[in-house]
Amino acid sequence: MVSLTGEHIRLRALEPDDLDFLYELENNVAIWEISGTTTPYSRHVLKQYLDNAHRDIYEVKQLRLCICDTKDKRIGLIDLFDFDPKNRRAGMGIVVLVDKNRNKGVGSEAIRLLTEYAFSTLALRQLYANVVVGNDASIHLFKKLGFLEVGIKKDWIFSNGVYKDEILFQIVKT
Repeated sequence: MVSLTGEHIRLRALEPDDLDFLYELENNVAIWEISGTTTPYSRHVLKQYLDNAHRDIYEVKQLRLCICDTKDKRIGLIDLFDFDPKNRRAGMGIVVLVDKNRNKGVGSEAIRLLTEYAFSTLALRQLYANVVVGNDASIHLFKKLGFLEVGIKKDWIFSNGVYKDEILFQIVKT
């Protein structure tokens, strides 16, 4: 089994006591552009989501993990989505909630851990990520980790009254 624990962080399953963190993150309008969120989430809806978070990736086609530091403080979330075991691929998304935790290697370590898990444990062959043009930190992060820019989706995201292009990144297990 691949470890989901790195040098500075660990990835763990969502727990019922993550409700307040999830509520803060999902209702942070600053990240709605990357998450595709258009309306706030209630605690009730998020509690229902957490109650079902244990469901198998093969059933729900998604795996959401909490990124925690070595003291188990919640830092962010990382997801596999559109899980497709037949074609052995999935999308990947990541969000680190607080600015002070960004640009410190948290994202790199989380993506490395989840990529290794996806390739070895889930036997995936490829992962992809969608990054809005202008999100230079995420573009740099995925390129640094070996994801290749394979396409541009023109006018893909409508945000703040304008259309924005989205870059499609991909990494294929060799």
